[in-house]
Amino acid sequence: MKTFEVDPIVERSPSLLQPVTLKRNIEMEPDPAQSLEIFIQDDLVPAIAVPEAESPPQPEVGHSFWKVFTTTFVTIFLAELGDKTQMATLLMSAESHQPWLIFAGAGTALIATTLLGVLVGRWLSTRLSPRTLDVSAGVLLLLIAAWLIWDVLG
Repeated sequence: MKTFEVDPIVERSPSLLQPVTLKRNIEMEPDPAQSLEIFIQDDLVPAIAVPEAESPPQPEVGHSFWKVFTTTFVTIFLAELGDKTQMATLLMSAESHQPWLIFAGAGTALIATTLLGVLVGRWLSTRLSPRTLDVSAGVLLLLIAAWLIWDVLG
């Protein structure tokens, strides 16, 4: 680890094309992938220009959170109404006469499958573009629909 003595913070240097921050006693491992430019200031004191890291844009916390939450809730709620999971829980509840136990079991199962979907979706989003994910999901749903139609007609 090398320590470099540098002068106080300088906002912009005429010898550099981008804003930099100069820091005192920078400790860093030599990294060939990161380029540092060394220059001499007016008073001939060596300094190291460390480019400021660009932070990724942060989503709006208040509005975006509620928009995503509401959209997700409404989409899943409407998609689940009348589907085979709801019919299965209805039948199990009527048969067992223990609705709260059925509710707890079904809720836990839905949470587990949702967690699996979220984790796989997050993993896929780091490897594929959103457009590729959209097209792949659309093709998969069309294949499932064609399979179901074939099954009904055949």
